[in-house]
Amino acid sequence: MRTSLKPICTFFLFLFSFCFHAQPANALSLSDKIYGLSKFWSEVNYNFVYLYKVDKQQWEAAYKRAIENIQHTTSDYQYYRELQRLCAVLKDGHTQVYLPENIEKQLMLYSFGEYRIVPMNVAGKVLITQINKSKSKEIPFGSEIVKVNGIPTQAYINESVKPYISVSTLHELNNKAAAFLFRGFEGERFNIEIRTPNGKIRSLTLTHAPTEEKDVFPDSMPSKPNFELKWLQNKIAYIGIHTFNDAEVVKSFEEKLPEIQAAKGIIIDLRNNGGGSAKNAKNIAKYFIEGNLLYGERTYSREIIPTDRGIGSFLTAEDTLKGKPEWGLSAEDSKAYFKAYLGSKFYEYPYAPDTLAATVKLLMPTIVLTGNYTNSAAEDFLIFLDGQKRVKRLGEYTSGSTGQPLQIDLPGNATAWICTKRATFPDGREFVGVGIEPDILVERTTNDILYPLKYDSQLEKAEKYIMKIK
Repeated sequence: MRTSLKPICTFFLFLFSFCFHAQPANALSLSDKIYGLSKFWSEVNYNFVYLYKVDKQQWEAAYKRAIENIQHTTSDYQYYRELQRLCAVLKDGHTQVYLPENIEKQLMLYSFGEYRIVPMNVAGKVLITQINKSKSKEIPFGSEIVKVNGIPTQAYINESVKPYISVSTLHELNNKAAAFLFRGFEGERFNIEIRTPNGKIRSLTLTHAPTEEKDVFPDSMPSKPNFELKWLQNKIAYIGIHTFNDAEVVKSFEEKLPEIQAAKGIIIDLRNNGGGSAKNAKNIAKYFIEGNLLYGERTYSREIIPTDRGIGSFLTAEDTLKGKPEWGLSAEDSKAYFKAYLGSKFYEYPYAPDTLAATVKLLMPTIVLTGNYTNSAAEDFLIFLDGQKRVKRLGEYTSGSTGQPLQIDLPGNATAWICTKRATFPDGREFVGVGIEPDILVERTTNDILYPLKYDSQLEKAEKYIMKIK
């Protein structure tokens, strides 16, 4: 009896297709992998502006571990993940390892065939904040994900998600970890356990696959223009600036200046402004400055002089207190050389406020709404306005990440960023790694997060508070 090969061929074609999606190619040679790792490590040691904050032993141990681990990677993706794990030790939002486009575009976050599930960090829990409408009764909106692959969710995140994320602040880490909880390739499976809002426990198997259904519950926030002006009660102007990455934002703002001048108060919304150009931020901030001097951030970069590092390598911490008399070095000299060796000696860029030409002034009471996603050039905007007596920040801490990245190429069309610029407030206050603190702390409520089309307690508080500003 002849056996048909068609079912067998069909099976292997399916298996090949599954593996293609689930396991990217292993095209890089071991030499390429070691070279890319060493290049990143070397460039960080030479250029990373916050290296002095990193525990040296931990950093060296992470590098050695990466050398060992990459030798056992069976795909390019696994290799890049090891680079991302090393990068995460640096804890900086402007220092990243970016996957090649051909790998990045294969990754899925929320699509599981018949399910579309969007998780989010809500008050330290991972909640399902959106679900495709056809499944909204089966999986109640607002359900908590309590286990992933049999492991309590937070333990799973700590073990399998957070070690690969490089960010500057804990709140940004928690937000990204929840968003990336299910990041994976087509065919990757997650066995989850959820607790519904009424307390029932349900188990569910999710397998990454394209999801045809686009409609979700609750409805997504409509996409916003980069700049928007709306009028609230009591002649309060709401100005949404959602990016500084386009000079058209400045143009749109200036076109509305005659209208904005009639406002009794202004609320500027930067909560979802991920940054862009500091110049664009400055060109809007200048209208809110009393007087003609605008103060921006102070900036520093590492001062690397190999000879100074060489001298410093022979010194000890004790020498920075007592000096090295036998070498003719004072304590101050010893400290400078030792800091050069440690990588904590900085060049401070010349600093002076900008002198503004005569321009329209918007000196009415102003509140700037901030949040965890207020980042980079949007934080520069806040620094420009810091100390203005009629301007207050309201909301949550910002992302606490800014700087000038150095971009380097890695094997296989991957790239990496390494932060080379340290920035502070004009008076030296640190905000990178902390976030800019609001003058009035108002955290988003659960309703704000789950029902953004209905609730916005931060905006409501801003409307009430703005008339108290004198």
